Order: sequence, then C-alpha cells, then structure tokens
Amino acid sequence: MTRNVTTCLPKSAQPGATKAIQEIYTAVHRSHAEKAIEAFAKTYGARFPKAVAKTTDDAEELLTFYDSPAEYWIQLRTAHPIESTFSTVKLRAKVTGGACSPAAALTMVFNLVESARARWRAITGAHLVSLVRAGARFENGVLVERSEVGA
Repeated sequence: MTRNVTTCLPKSAQPGATKAIQEIYTAVHRSHAEKAIEAFAKTYGARFPKAVAKTTDDAEELLTFYDSPAEYWIQLRTAHPIESTFSTVKLRAKVTGGACSPAAALTMVFNLVESARARWRAITGAHLVSLVRAGARFENGVLVERSEVGA
C-alpha cells in the first residue's frame, strides 16, 4: 500500500507520507491506526486527494490484520518473504540466461523454491493456527473469549 500511495505523490512529499503511512500499519491498536489514517487524510487531503483516497477507501482491508493474532502481525506487515523467494529465482534466471522451454523454466523455479524453503522463517504463533482455522475471534491481536449463550 505504501508504494501505491507514494506513486501518487511528488518526490518531495514521499518521505513524510511514508512515515505517516508507517504510523498507520505499526499502530498498537486499530483505534490508533484509524486516528493515523485521519491524520494522514488531514495532512495530505487538500493537495493530494488521490493518494488519500487510496488510503481511506481501503481502510477496512488495510486494518484487517488487527483481527488476527498479534503473533502474526510481523509476517502480515511485510512482503519480504515473497520478495526474497522470487529474488532467488530471478537471480538464477539471469545467471543461466533464462530457460529454454516452459517445462525447463517450471523445473528450475520448483527446484529453486524447494531449496529456498529450508531458509524460510517459521510462522510465529504456529500454535494459534488451529484457533484461527476454527473461526476464533481476535480484537487488536488478542483472543476474544466467547460467552456462553443461554447458560
């Protein structure tokens, strides 16, 4: 999202906007993130409405990760695992001059991703996966206990 917003801004406004966007996605609670979005809109709205619209229109989707366990937030806030995996493939493709056929390309990509998998970081809070899959609710990263209805 940071890249999408900053492309709508002139180079001189990008460093300040990047810091303001970081305030949004590094906030401790959803309410703090919502206040940061409001501050961003107030600061940049008059001069750069297109950039502000990209933030405010997608605010609900942007803040969805607050409904997941706090242990997952570090992985949800970064695209680095995806980028590092594909950088391995990209580098090897440059060195070899590309693949001769689609089948060779698929084989090369599969083997590179398989070898890179050994260096991947395990998910933080793996013990919470079963809760998330079962539909447990989290607010601001904390499990919300269900109250028994009719008890």
